[in-house]
Amino acid sequence: MPPAVGRPLKLHPFRGLMLSPNRIADPSSARAFARPYRGVAKRLDEWERAGHLRRDRAPSLYLHEYTTDGMTVRGLVGCLDLTARASGIDERAVLPHEGIRRRQAQELAERMLEMRMNPAPILLAFHGPAAYREILTELRATEPWASFADKQEQRHTVWALRDPERIAAINEHLAQKRALIADGHHRYTSYLTLHDRHPDTTWDTGLTMIVDQDDAPLYLGPIHRELRGPRWQKFLNAAGDLGATVQIGDRQDCLNQLSSDTLVVTDGRRWATLRVPEATTRTSVEWLDDTLVGTLPRPQRTMQYHHTVDAVIDAVTEKRDRRSPSRLAVLMPALDFDVVREVALAGRLLPKKATSFQPKPGMGVLMRTLDD
Repeated sequence: MPPAVGRPLKLHPFRGLMLSPNRIADPSSARAFARPYRGVAKRLDEWERAGHLRRDRAPSLYLHEYTTDGMTVRGLVGCLDLTARASGIDERAVLPHEGIRRRQAQELAERMLEMRMNPAPILLAFHGPAAYREILTELRATEPWASFADKQEQRHTVWALRDPERIAAINEHLAQKRALIADGHHRYTSYLTLHDRHPDTTWDTGLTMIVDQDDAPLYLGPIHRELRGPRWQKFLNAAGDLGATVQIGDRQDCLNQLSSDTLVVTDGRRWATLRVPEATTRTSVEWLDDTLVGTLPRPQRTMQYHHTVDAVIDAVTEKRDRRSPSRLAVLMPALDFDVVREVALAGRLLPKKATSFQPKPGMGVLMRTLDD
């Protein structure tokens, strides 16, 4: 089992670093965090002198509320304690649900080590207790530390929690909880790598936002599949051979049947539904990626990913001719949060690009420098 944070789940306060509103979510701001990474701290100091960066003077936990397209998410931002390690699945405080590319995680670790900062928090999600939400509700009744709209018109409000007694109470409520990684699997692995290499230093913690799914939750959306190679009938036959119920229909009828156990397949002209075999104990995305696609010849396993139905349908219809490979769109249902959580609790990992937690906060709202 790879390393994992064990209980108690705990957040430490830190001194928040925030870009100015006109710099948050602005693509040009990425220059501050580009190579050479050792120069990032100096660049941020220059930005602070120019008024492009704000630095909090007192360590805090921060309640960050942001709104995009009418959706509001609230999460508590702090430094996740990495010092407790789980010896078994049942002891994990943080639950990954997707695999990672080890090389990418190592590169991220080296980058953060050179920058000496966490430029963005990873996102965790959990079911918080009522008493935990009461503390945050009281905090929201106070004057915010910051309130603004960023470059992309995402609205942000940030409150600073500095009271040691309330911070202690927060951690009491978190202690026995288990949180799912919603975004940042590679950075989480990087955190653990840096802690192992540099124990008893500031790398004992990593910047994290934890969202209560019973309060102002993240939306869990589907990620649709584009398959390049398999022919329409051969693909449907392969699904049927594995026990799926295959039905041909028109576009609207098929879309109406899309559900947790029913996928929709189209080549842009023809439409069909695939009902996952009742005997399977896996999610529909596991059955598709690991079972059905796994039976196809290797040249027919090329897969691309799209976040909208229109995007994946456009992809399979845009270059249809005799010379181009066959393209099929597989429309996926959104997984329920508790289904993903149960997969993680069982110690399984979902296939690549199985979930899409949205919306994510703009880059630069809350950062943490390790030299502070």
